[in-house]
Amino acid sequence: MKNLFASAILFVTIFTGNAQSLGYQDLGILFSQNDNNGTARFTSMGGAFGALGGDISSVNINPAGLSVFNYSSVSGSFKSRSSDINSNYYGNKLTTQNQFMNLSQAGAVLVFDSLYEGDWQKFAMGFNYRITKDFNDAFFAQGNSGVATFQDFPLDINNPTLVYNTADEQSFNTTFGGQLSEFNIAFSSVYQNKLHVGLGLNFYDLNFNQRSNLTEFNSDSNGNELDANLFQENFTSGSGFSMSAGFIYKLNQSFRFGLSYQTPTWFSEIIEDSNIINNDGFFGDTEIAVSNDNVIYDNTAGGFFPTQSLIYSLKTPSKLTASSAFIFGTSGLLSFDYTNMNYTRTKLSGDDFSQENRAFRNDYVNTHNFSLGTEWRFDKFSIRAGYRFEQSPDIFAINSDNLKEYSLGAGYNFGSFKLDFSYRTNNRTAAYNFYSGFDGINPSNLTLDNRIFSVTVFVNL
Repeated sequence: MKNLFASAILFVTIFTGNAQSLGYQDLGILFSQNDNNGTARFTSMGGAFGALGGDISSVNINPAGLSVFNYSSVSGSFKSRSSDINSNYYGNKLTTQNQFMNLSQAGAVLVFDSLYEGDWQKFAMGFNYRITKDFNDAFFAQGNSGVATFQDFPLDINNPTLVYNTADEQSFNTTFGGQLSEFNIAFSSVYQNKLHVGLGLNFYDLNFNQRSNLTEFNSDSNGNELDANLFQENFTSGSGFSMSAGFIYKLNQSFRFGLSYQTPTWFSEIIEDSNIINNDGFFGDTEIAVSNDNVIYDNTAGGFFPTQSLIYSLKTPSKLTASSAFIFGTSGLLSFDYTNMNYTRTKLSGDDFSQENRAFRNDYVNTHNFSLGTEWRFDKFSIRAGYRFEQSPDIFAINSDNLKEYSLGAGYNFGSFKLDFSYRTNNRTAAYNFYSGFDGINPSNLTLDNRIFSVTVFVNL
C-alpha cells in the first residue's frame, strides 16, 4: 500500500528529506475528489440520483434531473461531521477526535411551463452551492522507530561534537483546513414527457492549508538529550471550471435510465505559499535544544522565515455516470449510479511537474465507483437508505483503503415545505509517511471514521 492519508478522501505522500506536508502529487489527487455532500435526501440515498432528478443536488450528478421538478423551490442544508482518526506508529495507538459544522448546501430551482403547445413541455433552471470537499481534519501520531534523523546540534562547540544517534521518541501533529466549494448553474428541459436533457456550468473556489509539527527526542551515549522541532505549513487557493451534460429517459412509468458526463475541472491558477524550502531539517523552520547547553538553535531567529510562492495549474479527471431507477408508483423507488473516473489523466503544469505527472500515469488507476439508494413513502412521511463505494485511485491500494459509506434518512412533507434528515458513516484505512525521505522508517497506519448528520429545509415557491 502506498504511503497515504485521507479524510474521506485519499492523500498520497511522496517527499524527500524531512518533509511531512502534502506534495503536489498529493494535492492533485486531493483536489480531484469530493465528499458527495448535498441535501439530506440526496446523502441519505447514497447520492444515487443520476436517473431520478427532482432534487437540487442531482445537478452534481446529472443536470437533466432539474426538469423532473414540478414546482419551483429553494433549499438549504446544514451538516455536522465528527471524525475519529486512529494512528498506529510502531505499536503506539492514539485517537484524534474532531468536530465540524457548516452550511453544506444552498440552492434554488425555477420551473417554467412551455408558453407554446409542442413537444417541449417544461423548462427548468437551477442554482446550487455546495461544499464539494471539506478539508478540515487533524491527527496526532507518536512512537519510536529507533531511527534518529536529527543527530547533530548546529551550535555544538564540543570537540569532537556530540552525536545524538539514539532515538527515544518521535511525534507528529498535523492540521488540515479549508474547503473546495462549487457553484452550479444548470438548465434542463423535457421532450414529450419522456426525455429530460440538461446542461450545467460549474465554478469552483479552492482554499486549503496544512500545518504540521514533527518532533524528535534523541540522546547520545552519555545520556545528553536533544529535542528537535520541524514546523511546516502551506496555504493554497485557486479557482476552477467544468461543464456537465446528461439525459434521463423514462422508458415507462416504472423504469428510467440516465447518462451524464462531466468534463475535467480546469484550475487555471493555483497559488501556494509555503515555508517548505531546502527542507533537510536544519534549514527549514526548525528549533533544536540540548540538555547540556542553554542555547537554542532557531533557524527563524531574527525574523527570518523560509518562504516560497508558486503558481501552477491542474486538470482533474472527467466523470462518466450511468444510472437507472425503478419507481414503484407513489410507494417507493430504487436507484443505482455507476461512475468512472480515470485518475491517470490528472495533470499538473506551470512548473517542472514531470515526476508527478509520470506518477499519475503509472501509480494510479481508472476507478469504478457506485451508489445505491432507496426511498419508501408512507403518506407524508418518507424513510430512506443508501450505500456508496468509492474505489481508491492508488494502484497499490488494499481493499480497506476503499471508501464504504452507509446512510439512513427520513423526511416529512408539510405541504408548503419539507424537512429532511440524514445520517451517514464512512470508513477507510490509510497510512501517512512523515519520514518518506528515510529508508527503513515505517509510516503511521491510520483508520479513518466519519459520522455525518445533515438537515435540509425545502420551501416550495
